[in-house]
Amino acid sequence: MEVPQALTPELDRDAINVIRSFAMDAPLAAKSGHQGTAMALAPVAHVLYSRIMRHDPTDPGWRNRDRFVLSNGHASILQYALLYLNGYGLELDDIRGFRQWGSATPGHPEAGHTAGVEVTTGPLGQGFGNAVGMAMAEANLRARFGSAAMDHFTFVLAGDGCLMEGISHEAASLAGHLGLGRLICIYDDNHITIDGHTEIALGDDAVQRFRAYGWHVTELGEAADDLDTIEAGIRRAMAETDKPSLVVLRSHIGHPSPDLTDNHEAHGNPFTAEHITRTKAVMGIPDDPFWAPIDTVAALRAHAAKRGAAAQASDGAASDPIAWEACWGDGVLPGWADALPTFGDADKPATRQAMAKALSAGAALFPALLSGAADLTGNTGVKVDGEGAFSADNPAGRQVFYGVREHAMGAALVGMALHGGVRPVGGTFFVFSDYMKPSLRLAALSHAPAIFVFSHDSVGVGEDGPTHQPVEHLAALRSIPGLQVIRPADGNETVAALEVAVGHRGPTVIVLSRQSLPTTTDGSAVATGAAAVGTPVETPDVAIVATGSEVHVAIAAAEELGSHGVAARVVSMPSWERFAARTPAERAAVFPPGVPVVSVEAASTFGWHRWADACVGIDRFGASAPGATVLANLGITAANVTSTALGLLGRG
Repeated sequence: MEVPQALTPELDRDAINVIRSFAMDAPLAAKSGHQGTAMALAPVAHVLYSRIMRHDPTDPGWRNRDRFVLSNGHASILQYALLYLNGYGLELDDIRGFRQWGSATPGHPEAGHTAGVEVTTGPLGQGFGNAVGMAMAEANLRARFGSAAMDHFTFVLAGDGCLMEGISHEAASLAGHLGLGRLICIYDDNHITIDGHTEIALGDDAVQRFRAYGWHVTELGEAADDLDTIEAGIRRAMAETDKPSLVVLRSHIGHPSPDLTDNHEAHGNPFTAEHITRTKAVMGIPDDPFWAPIDTVAALRAHAAKRGAAAQASDGAASDPIAWEACWGDGVLPGWADALPTFGDADKPATRQAMAKALSAGAALFPALLSGAADLTGNTGVKVDGEGAFSADNPAGRQVFYGVREHAMGAALVGMALHGGVRPVGGTFFVFSDYMKPSLRLAALSHAPAIFVFSHDSVGVGEDGPTHQPVEHLAALRSIPGLQVIRPADGNETVAALEVAVGHRGPTVIVLSRQSLPTTTDGSAVATGAAAVGTPVETPDVAIVATGSEVHVAIAAAEELGSHGVAARVVSMPSWERFAARTPAERAAVFPPGVPVVSVEAASTFGWHRWADACVGIDRFGASAPGATVLANLGITAANVTSTALGLLGRG
């Protein structure tokens, strides 16, 4: 099918005017929003959607579509206007409902909420990092399955704020090193932030910085309204397929407002009805709210649909159709779970070691796997035996070395997961999850099926001391809605955690130990979130619930309590979220009503009172000493758990 040529100049003009009109009218109606950036970027965004990008509004989930990321997500009305004009299902009532309860047009774009939105952007720079992850996924799939099936570009719009945020520095460095030639960033160089002109806080030379990262840079200058120059500049960037490209566009926020162009107040919500009237007069359009001529919209939608159908028709078959389909489904081939290891009584691996064994054992039947770490690959359990490194020379590699870039890794994992076709696994020490908190939160908000592996999970880290000993981190991550957190007790629960994470349609955090742990479970507690382990106790006097490396401590305490004539049930509770999803009857079968509960976890006790009557934990920072010494001195011992249980029973 022949791809349609460019629109007529009249349709181009009307499309841009509609976008700018919406950019003013929607925030005015909502009494909230950001007009100026959307107005300035209307031409470049229109060029992307009408001339450059391969996308199909009739099939927003088409696998080989070009991806578009609005990293400066505060300009969300720009994307909503484009989705409306191109026929992605938004209608005028949706635009009128901008930023309102239940609308399809929230204040920042949300993946899974609005058709055509690829990632959830908001915190500046995150979208840029997501785009790097999407480009990584494309490069890997293209190298492994052929360009007939996968050869799209990833386009990201980013502003000064995105490039100021530290995450963009890490992500840009990584992208340049990996030679992600199908990644195009259009830099909205408008010299404006909320506080004022960027010169009050910024003196960077972005062009030189990105060239130093290994990017191709093209400067378009004062061309923000020149559609042909914009198109030519983007196409030059697309031709540089051995490195990512930065297209620098000098824009003017609020243009063509006669009152607020280049004014930092145009970043937010300063436009009054009078400002809008004067701006529409300059544009030469009627002073009607949400002006969108029916014939213009119909022509634009027909153009987009025809381009999309022609683009889809050019796709070919993958080199390995069975693995290709598996990548876009559950990510694994039949027999994967059977290939995973099991651990017996004589086995005492650290759970990070068990994770590495599981990933390596199942890798051949896990075609979607892309596993890597932020400079701690062998330490965190994400090293996959026999897999080559993902690199500019070998994009087919499935072992990713992120370097010391936790911020970029977190955002890239989310981007890869939302791209589809790969199931990313990323690891670092648990304490450094602090660096990844924004990405973890956005993963949960966007239901991105990424797997975050955090090792060295407690003060058991030892001599590195409190800077490297996580204490509050479990409580913090458990507080994030929609984030599945699993802390396995031994090798079998670790394998089960990986199985659950792969089958989960959202993000999972798996928290692993540095130290060796005895095999104490069969792994079944992971599926339900909690289950009794150790010696069965039908009518307990007390229940001791623990996670991770403290389960064997709880079992030892139960044995001591037996010598005091106290029947103690031990419960391994690797996942609060999965247990909370059980029925009341299922939860009561684990924790019988009226039976007091003691929790034990080498971490903050915050939140444990939901499940326990007394808590053994660590509500202070750790100390530098051998791990066993720190644990003992901070009370993570069978003796202390026994004493706490006896006190709870009034036998202290």
